[in-house]
Amino acid sequence: MRPTSRTLTERLLAILACGVALVCALPYAGVVLAAVSEPSDTLLHLADTVLWRYINTTVILVILVAIGTLAMGTGAAWLVIMTEFPGRRFLEIALVIPLAFPAYVLAYAYTHVLDHPGIVQATLRDITGWGPRDYWFPEIRSLGGAAAMLVLVFYPYVYLLARAAFVGQSATTFYAARALGRSPGLAFLTVSLPMARPAIAAGVLLASMETIADYGTVSYFGVQTFATGIYTSWFSMADRAAAAQLALGLLSFALLMSFLERTSRGRARYDGGKRNEVMSRMQLKGKRKWLALVLCLIPFVLGVVVPVIALTTMALGSEQDLLSRRYIAFTRNSFTLACVAALVTVVAAVLLGSFNRMVPGRVSQAAQYLGRLGYAVPGGVIAVGLMVPFAAIDNAFDAWMRQTFDISTGLLFTGSIWVLVGAYMIRFLAAAIGAFEGGIAAVSTNIDAASRVLGHGVWGTLRRVHLPLLTPSLLTAALIVFVDVMKELPATLIMRPFNFDTLAVQAHRLAADERLEGAAVPSLVIAAIGLVPVILLCRQVALRRR
Repeated sequence: MRPTSRTLTERLLAILACGVALVCALPYAGVVLAAVSEPSDTLLHLADTVLWRYINTTVILVILVAIGTLAMGTGAAWLVIMTEFPGRRFLEIALVIPLAFPAYVLAYAYTHVLDHPGIVQATLRDITGWGPRDYWFPEIRSLGGAAAMLVLVFYPYVYLLARAAFVGQSATTFYAARALGRSPGLAFLTVSLPMARPAIAAGVLLASMETIADYGTVSYFGVQTFATGIYTSWFSMADRAAAAQLALGLLSFALLMSFLERTSRGRARYDGGKRNEVMSRMQLKGKRKWLALVLCLIPFVLGVVVPVIALTTMALGSEQDLLSRRYIAFTRNSFTLACVAALVTVVAAVLLGSFNRMVPGRVSQAAQYLGRLGYAVPGGVIAVGLMVPFAAIDNAFDAWMRQTFDISTGLLFTGSIWVLVGAYMIRFLAAAIGAFEGGIAAVSTNIDAASRVLGHGVWGTLRRVHLPLLTPSLLTAALIVFVDVMKELPATLIMRPFNFDTLAVQAHRLAADERLEGAAVPSLVIAAIGLVPVILLCRQVALRRR
């Protein structure tokens, strides 16, 4: 009877895991069906007016961010790993901290500092006596300004992967290039950099995917991208078909970026020689050591110090009270969504990961691939893809209830937080799956076999063996999802129930009304919460020092 029992439990696990995968596939199917089934005059109007602007701006923004993160992340990683200069040990960790800040928070801070009424231009006018039209100053609310904010937030993706690649390289090839007469700079360009290219490319593509998903920064700076076009079509024009068609275009772009990222990671096969031959750091002297210090300080100062000082100054001068009833409600809503989404996402990751571990095959691999796909898809696309089918279900059920029982059911799905939680789960499931896989990789398959021999089936092995061993990894996954949900803006704006605002929505609303001092208060709270997983990441970086 026991083999039959195990078969039944495996089937139950397969059903649950495939159910999670189908939920993950729902928004993509919803976007495609809504885009191709409903004609939209708005899209034709957009094609004649701003569609090409959306395309050009999005592409240019991605290129600028890719170049900026490549230069900043790779350069900083090489300096802290390959050279010795004052402050290196501190900066090796500090360069990760900008990951805690949402890009739109930096946008609010730098607008306060660099805009026309800001402290920089006001001081310049006071010193020189110039009037508003007597000088030129870079416009922060521009495509270049948006790219700068995104670079300062996303360069740690490249930094972390490039750093890991440089740490993993042997000194043999680098010393061989030096023996052949290459300078340290040329040896880096011709040897170290090509060997780390797959990891660096993966980091740049991750930053690019986050760029196309960004809404808060580009909307506040007035930069018209696909992300802002989706939101405008949904709310301003009340045309969900046009929003779905724009979402389909952005979805195609996101999936292409995901394919490129996986391809670059899958081809990362370089042999750097014996790892035990560690390269000694080059001791920089004179002006070079101070130049290296300045180059590594720039990302940290611009990405952390300046925003924190600006936001703190703004918050102290605002009239926002975190202990007021309104802010307590915002905080409670944010924590409720984040906690529920973290729990649901971790459970979904355990189901998909266990299915792939215990019942390996094409079905389990396909299910896990669908679960991972959400990370590459912007929150606005997932929101549109879920809202369209669930709104149709709500309307059909309400019409049936009216006709049959003369009762209006209202919005059972789209008016609740559960569809929003589902969007969060789809968006951030990849991070939870990654944490699960990282933990389960350390669990030998012999342990699974021993558990089966002792009479435990799939659920018994999961409950008695895997979950106790995976507790640290799953807690880390829950924390990462919790913080990501706290920062998520586009999906929350589109899908939140009426009168259910979060800290991110409140910050966006105040900033849109040009009440930057008020927006600084929820922004600081979001950034402070985001520091928690970054601190854990910094500890891992410290433990992996050479």
